[in-house]
Amino acid sequence: MSVDYSKEGTRKSAKAGDITLNYYEAGTASDLGGGLPFVLLHGGGPGASAWSNFGSALPRFAANFRTLLVDQPGFGGSDKPEVGANYFRHSSEYLLKLLDELQIEKIHLLGNSLGGGTATRFALSYPDRVGRLVLMGPGGLSLNLLHADPTEGVKRLMDFSMAPSREALRAFISTMVVNQALVTDELVEERFADATAPGSLEAMRSMGASFWNPEWAEDGMLWREVHNLRKHTLLTWGREDRVNPLDGALVALKQIPKAQLHVFPNCGHWAQIEAAEEFAEITTAFLARHRERG
Repeated sequence: MSVDYSKEGTRKSAKAGDITLNYYEAGTASDLGGGLPFVLLHGGGPGASAWSNFGSALPRFAANFRTLLVDQPGFGGSDKPEVGANYFRHSSEYLLKLLDELQIEKIHLLGNSLGGGTATRFALSYPDRVGRLVLMGPGGLSLNLLHADPTEGVKRLMDFSMAPSREALRAFISTMVVNQALVTDELVEERFADATAPGSLEAMRSMGASFWNPEWAEDGMLWREVHNLRKHTLLTWGREDRVNPLDGALVALKQIPKAQLHVFPNCGHWAQIEAAEEFAEITTAFLARHRERG
């Protein structure tokens, strides 16, 4: 019997405290990885969502895990409340409420870019709720030792935020990948529609402002805290990442006691797309080594 891995076939929603979060779910728990569900959190670029980041990866992970792709607050089909703290903390608190609503006690957690910061904050705040952690060019941990700040990708993100246009979005997306054939007109149109949907621009600007607010900015500097992270952590990076460059991995690799690093050659910020098969293989193998049941 064929399995429906389509966007509409896997779409769900649930309350997370005072808001509703949209997510996509497929697969059932197996003995692999201790039977824990696997939650994936997307990045924060214009038009980003759980489906745009990980929809194509869902069948690979759902074959072994109960897999949930979550639209973070302010993105995709989720509600878009004003951000009242550093975004990593803001989003991680809503993730906790979502898991409580779904009666999920413990998870393996993956975060890409902005989602990597949320995942790290969640693991630091609620270590008993996390099995293993996979971080893809994570925000908050990417301390650029050699590259200038802001990076090329972040500059393009800021350009779009200040003057949204298809051209600015295409310039941003082009920094995500090495293979420019992936930057199609269809992708630009799809992401532009999502980025300019009602409330989306305001939500993106509120998210961005949370990293500059003097009361909250230091809360986003996760590299200062990750020596406290005791979870087995897989850092994954594209060698040609122009958003969070590879040298940004070094402090996290040194500071996290149980960290390991996998680098994908000829790959940018979207390893799950440019190195899809290898990304799924190394992530599944890493999670499979977790033996404790939830």
